[in-house]
Amino acid sequence: MSTFRNRPKDNYIHEADWKSLYVLTEHWKSDMAFYNEDLKFLHHLIDKYFMWISKKDNIDMVREIEVSLIDTDKKCDTLVKQIDTHLHHLAELIDNPFSYDSHTFRTEHEQLEDDLTLFVKQFRTNRKEVFAITEHVIDGEEMVRRLGMTSA
Repeated sequence: MSTFRNRPKDNYIHEADWKSLYVLTEHWKSDMAFYNEDLKFLHHLIDKYFMWISKKDNIDMVREIEVSLIDTDKKCDTLVKQIDTHLHHLAELIDNPFSYDSHTFRTEHEQLEDDLTLFVKQFRTNRKEVFAITEHVIDGEEMVRRLGMTSA
């Protein structure tokens, strides 16, 4: 995996105190809430333009991106649950340093960060594809053009 986890300094995860990691993990949770809302918007965008599609090629493209978005939704939900569990473990470590193995926790933290990085990459790819498809549909569909001409 990339050196994403080496920010903001080398070996940050292994050197950071629990409270700093807690703040970082809370930021992840906030980011995931944003991504979840944005995924809802992307689904809405596809749904809005799907009804105007008449060309089979366009329908196939939209189905592919919809399947990819559903997969991204599932990954988002899974990551939110993992972050919540991670925050719980971290809270236990803050309250009682012997309640959870710190090495195991830091390894989980690294893996979670890697999983988040992959999720963000997939999310960005999906977002670009949704916008490209909606632009293509708007530009290429006869019915949308006709409706645009008659309503102007």
